[in-house]
Amino acid sequence: MGRKHGERRSLELGGARFVGSEPAAVNFRKDVLEGLARPQKALPPKYFYDAAGSKLFERICRLREYYPTRTELAITRKHLRDIARFAGKRSALLEYGSGESLKTRLLIAALQPSVYMPVDISPPALRAAVAKLLRRFPRLGIVAITADFSHPLGIPAYRAPARRVVYFPGSTIGNLTPEEAQAFLKMTRGQVGPRGAMIVGVDLKKDANVLHAAYNDAKGVTAAFNLNLLARINRELGADFNARRFAHYAFYNPLAGRIEMHLVATEAHAVNIDHYRFSFQRGESIHTENSYKYSVPEFERLAGNAGFHLAKLWSDARGWFGVFGLVAT
Repeated sequence: MGRKHGERRSLELGGARFVGSEPAAVNFRKDVLEGLARPQKALPPKYFYDAAGSKLFERICRLREYYPTRTELAITRKHLRDIARFAGKRSALLEYGSGESLKTRLLIAALQPSVYMPVDISPPALRAAVAKLLRRFPRLGIVAITADFSHPLGIPAYRAPARRVVYFPGSTIGNLTPEEAQAFLKMTRGQVGPRGAMIVGVDLKKDANVLHAAYNDAKGVTAAFNLNLLARINRELGADFNARRFAHYAFYNPLAGRIEMHLVATEAHAVNIDHYRFSFQRGESIHTENSYKYSVPEFERLAGNAGFHLAKLWSDARGWFGVFGLVAT
């Protein structure tokens, strides 16, 4: 279902240009109400990342059990020159996400893009990321786009007719179902054009015990991250969720090939949002996230069906994570 957006704008700030439209707050309310009205209650994982959620996710990335971030970073460091050669120096780099990670800074330093275009749904996250990057790369041309990158983007014009390369690290593509991921890749193929490419991080299939530990850390940070979604709904939509009536639950579903994350009601109760009332039975859950894991052949087929050819694959020795270099066919 399409989402309405606020007014388009263009803003110059500290050497960077900000364009796009801020997604209206009404979309958050609409998605929450529609999700809680389903037989299997669900909430979109993109709403995890308010200010508190983003800080909690930063803590998750530093956890001993959570391997994806440090594994992808190690892959990027080890193969940085090859990744930069694949993308091509002075290419136009479009990143899905706010782009303040160390991986992004490494790639920008190696690639020296003609323009860097981060895309994020959160204006504060985008501004913070751009400010950090400008301190590190004061001469970098940045066009920051406020948008929901799961929908087609209006890419602003930029000077050099450079090759367009999309960077999508962090295995975020795993939050989409395989059908959604294929549609998303097909949309990206249209954005990069016939000369374009994509560098995407993919969490690979592995022992279920490793996966379980990554999403059920001993310190409870992932649980706090999951429960923070209820706090955001309370704060922004005036709901009356009691987080103590819910428990974090994450498990690997081997048939679907995915981690599922839920918030499970520990007792029967009701929650109010405006004049809407949602009843919960004890043991009933809100499905908050999927994280699909792929084998290399599975993701190669998915990309191929979307119009990409697998040209490069960089991975770790254990085969836990893959950075895929895709070229538009």
